[in-house]
Amino acid sequence: MSVSVRPLSGAEVGAALDDLAALRIAVFAAWPYLYDGDRAYEARYLAEYAAAPGAVLVAAFDGVRIVGAATAAPMRHQKAAFRAPFEQRGIATQDLFYFGESVLLPEYRGQGIGHAFFDHREDAARAAGAQAACFAAVIRPADHPACPAGYRPLDAFWQARGYALVPGLVTELPWKDHGEAQETAKPMQYWLKSLS
Repeated sequence: MSVSVRPLSGAEVGAALDDLAALRIAVFAAWPYLYDGDRAYEARYLAEYAAAPGAVLVAAFDGVRIVGAATAAPMRHQKAAFRAPFEQRGIATQDLFYFGESVLLPEYRGQGIGHAFFDHREDAARAAGAQAACFAAVIRPADHPACPAGYRPLDAFWQARGYALVPGLVTELPWKDHGEAQETAKPMQYWLKSLS
């Protein structure tokens, strides 16, 4: 497979939002997110994302087909619930760049695309003057019945990229798991990397 990875700009971002919504629903349906995707939620979420000043969308293309995408934006433009854990610790959110989703269809994994997503987003964060980059990953109990046998979390990949889990730096994000009747708040653990 020959996949190209590049940041989108201008009208390309708006044109890619439907593909990003479909990728989010498909990829996040699996463990550990178990997301029961909802197009109406996706439309609201992506409209907020696209409106954030300084937002970045990096896409992976197989030909003209988008097979993966990653987003990032200045933390100061994120929801108050996402900023609050940092603000409560006296960490200046104007110095942070928040990395949102990084979604890639399973058959394209293991080819370095995840690294390319981080490279492009870190370049954008540095260009914007950010001192650090962060992202949040869902926390699931180790004995969760939906955890597949042999599952390996991405912790080692993130650590190799220079990110560190920050104990106690946790936010919550509500969504509906497959099998849930309604949304419930999920704890999200922050990881942080200095860019200086």
